[in-house]
Formats: sequence, C-alpha cells, structure tokens
Amino acid sequence: VGCDRSKNLVDICGEKNFQAFVCDALSVPIRSGSCDACISIAVIHHFSTAERRLATIRELARLLRPGGTALIYVWAMEQEYKNQKSKYLKEKNGSKDKEEEMSQRPLSDQMPDSSSQNSACSDRLLNDSKDEGCDAKPVTDSRLHVHTNRTSFHSQDLLVPWHLKSGTKKKGESVESVLFPAVSKESQELSPVFHRYYHVFCEGELEAACRSLDCVRVQKSYYDQGNWCVVLEKL
Repeated sequence: VGCDRSKNLVDICGEKNFQAFVCDALSVPIRSGSCDACISIAVIHHFSTAERRLATIRELARLLRPGGTALIYVWAMEQEYKNQKSKYLKEKNGSKDKEEEMSQRPLSDQMPDSSSQNSACSDRLLNDSKDEGCDAKPVTDSRLHVHTNRTSFHSQDLLVPWHLKSGTKKKGESVESVLFPAVSKESQELSPVFHRYYHVFCEGELEAACRSLDCVRVQKSYYDQGNWCVVLEKL
C-alpha cells in the first residue's frame, strides 16, 4: 500500500491498479504496529525543520510491528563522495545543461542576492546545531539559495526549480516524462516554473536523527548515488 501528499500521483497509481491513498507523512492513517516494512524514498528532505524531519521518522517507526524494518532515502549534500561523482552530477552535459542554466538564471535574479558563502544550513539557523563535515557556511540571513541543476550543493536548505510540462499525460507516454520533463526552449517559454524546497542531508545527519529515537535500532547506514540511506528495525 502506497501513500503520497499529491492526489495526482496517487491517481496515477490507481490507473496502474496499485493501492494508494493521499495522506501526510506526519500523520499516516494506519494502525500502529501493523506494517512488516515501510519505505520512505525522497520524502523527508522536503520538511523544513529538524523537528518535522524527526517527527516523520517517528511516524514511520510507529507503523512498524516489533521487528519490522524501514528503509529511508534522502538527498545528500555530498554529491561527490569518496572521489566518485553521483549520477546526478554525471548527467550534466553540453547544450542541455546550458539551457537549464539559462532557464534558471532569471529565477535566481528574482531572489534576494545570496551566494554560496552566506547560504543557509537551516538547522544552524533554527537550532544553532553543528553538522561536522558539512561544506555549507554559517548563515548571515535566512534567504534560500536557488539551486542550479546538475551542480554541487552549496547549502543544505535550498529551492530547486521545477519546470511543469504543459498538457496532461497522453496514451503511451511514460509517467516519468510528465513528472520529470526535460527542459526545452519551448517549455521554458510556455510552462510555469515552481520552486521546490529541499533540505539536503550531511553525512551522519540522518543516522543521528534515527539514533535519537528509543523505539528503533539502526541496522545499516550507507551512501547510494547521491543519497544517504538508513535501514531501521523497530524494537
């Protein structure tokens, strides 16, 4: 059974005869202790405070039966790890990348001036916490940096431009082409652009949050293609 905050995504699941429903990750309408396993992929990094991110992990643990396991994936600050670039950085190429940079430059111009030197780590801003190994610099203000696609991150808290493809999914068209459209000159001119909030996690940050909960045990923590990943067991 799947769930998502987006009704449109849930409708796509229904069209494919999968069981899914709309809900919020902070409050899942499923009985406590009723799941053998739970998966949270690319969800928790969209919550804007450390308290809310921890609450989503606690809610995930609530759903598990004792001995049940959960897998969590979040986007990593470190897109180059152990001298290896992530797939996200490797897919940067030539003309397509130039189009993306051109499309995003006006978006950055719309934002208050901020550079990689003063861009924010939100947990430091809100809680004055210390994330060792994080490359982001101490903040001088709370304005969010607009990320340039296929480049390394310069702050933990940022906005990622998302280009909405005009029209709806046609018969035979893949879901991915609708949800994650390629940026073309025509789409830049005709389609709206939205800014999506992300908190990218530094090494050890997700694992530390999980270990702060008494109800779970961290079985495994690892890096996978630009993501920090944790496997939890419910105690």
